[in-house]
Amino acid sequence: MHLVRKVTLAIASGLLLSLGWTKLAPGLIVLVALLPLLFLEGNLYKHKDKNRSYHILPYTLLSFGIWNGLTVWWIWNAAPIGAIAAVIINTSLMSLVFWLFHLSKRLIHERASYFALLFLWIGFEYFHARWELNFPWLSLGNGLGRNIHFIQWYEYTGVLGGSFWILISNILLYKAIHLYIKFQTTHAAVVHFAIWLLVILIPSWISFRMFNHYEESGETRDFVVVQPNIDPYNEKFSSMSMAEQVNKILRISQSQADSSVNYFIGPETALPEIIPIQRISRNASFLAIRDFMHQYPQANYLIGAQTRDFYPPDMPDLPVTARKIPNSENYYDNFNTALFIPPSGDFETYHKSKLVVGVEKMPFPKTMKFLEKLIINLGGTTGSLGIEKEAKVFTDDDGFKLAPIICYESIYGEYVNEYVRKGANYLVVITNDGWWGDTPGYKQHWRFSQIRAIETRRAVARSANTGISGFINQKGEILTRTDYWVEDCIRAELASNDKITVYVKYGDFIGRIFGFTSVLLILYLISLYIISKKNKLPD
Repeated sequence: MHLVRKVTLAIASGLLLSLGWTKLAPGLIVLVALLPLLFLEGNLYKHKDKNRSYHILPYTLLSFGIWNGLTVWWIWNAAPIGAIAAVIINTSLMSLVFWLFHLSKRLIHERASYFALLFLWIGFEYFHARWELNFPWLSLGNGLGRNIHFIQWYEYTGVLGGSFWILISNILLYKAIHLYIKFQTTHAAVVHFAIWLLVILIPSWISFRMFNHYEESGETRDFVVVQPNIDPYNEKFSSMSMAEQVNKILRISQSQADSSVNYFIGPETALPEIIPIQRISRNASFLAIRDFMHQYPQANYLIGAQTRDFYPPDMPDLPVTARKIPNSENYYDNFNTALFIPPSGDFETYHKSKLVVGVEKMPFPKTMKFLEKLIINLGGTTGSLGIEKEAKVFTDDDGFKLAPIICYESIYGEYVNEYVRKGANYLVVITNDGWWGDTPGYKQHWRFSQIRAIETRRAVARSANTGISGFINQKGEILTRTDYWVEDCIRAELASNDKITVYVKYGDFIGRIFGFTSVLLILYLISLYIISKKNKLPD
């Protein structure tokens, strides 16, 4: 195979994978997107006597670099360094996984290597969502987020089940085509193609059946979500005063308010001044919301804020994110906070736990704390933010529970499960999404809320500063939504739910199984590689 053809195949897979995250093609295209790369890998293996195992890396770096670059380039609008780091790290890790698959074919057995690809890739996605440089945005299963009729079974498997489906589809179709090309028409090729069709059709049929037969049966509650559309670069933290922003949000809220509203939802950091937690009840913005709520004594208000807490110098287990107050012995932490204000009683807070690497936190904080000043300012503060140690739900006076999911947290399926296991009847996502401009970023982020609705069977109320605000039912269907870059306020009744799905109960069990197996497999490959080197065998 000539170099041009190899490069073409690598580019083709990168482009096809990218299309799964756009509106240019159905998300289902990812079910065949890896085919060109598999043919490229197969050719290198066929001529393994002329190629070393690492010769595949330039092609995988090209392919996955295209996929990452075309899919998350919009990060550049908010954080150029973050965009470069995300593309480089993701591309490198994906290429490493594919190289290990290629190496396993050389060291173990050709047929077994495709099982290795399944374990290695899903193990990678599982661990990539859980380490300090986590970025699960491009887990393969997320590419099906626009095709909710095909992924209703995510309530059993989560996104990793979708990744498994995509990998199996690509492998089986590759084997069928490869066998046909190699032997022309053969029984084996027909069998593989038939199995591939079944692998596509059976889960799709099950999903459509689930979609058509699923019924929401819980009590309904009335939600109002606000999209104030305040420019995060030129207004939110600079030219527009705190009072002006709060008054704007309350004015918009008023447009949909009446005596039957149960919840008003405002976006992430809607109260942009840093409020000491001990003084929230005396803060002018808080008091303005309280005055507004006096008109609607049955309603609750959930809104984003920035808060600060203080620690004494002798505090045991001082958080690693705590910073010393200048000219003082005391310490403080800043938080990205969800503030819940019920009609009676005091307020509650939840601090964002899943922070954006390089924007809200420095990875490996104990060893890299000296680099904290490089954290990008996207919210009025710099340096790593403090976090809540675990998910927390807000309970209203009627006993209904809300999951306050702040922005980036909505991409973590297993973390969202924690809210539901603690009794959340609804998912409430508050976000900004204005940092990225009119790019695919806010659209991709919106689709994660649809996936979370399916996985948990919880309706979603989503308030964005700008981007997409709206409502999603328990099947992942969009009930109503706003447009980008408009001031808006919309309202809907959402059905509650207290049933637990298999995925909520067991989480990423697929990832745990495949992750553990992938670690054993890597150790086995390392041992075989060392033996081959000692015996001077080609790798």
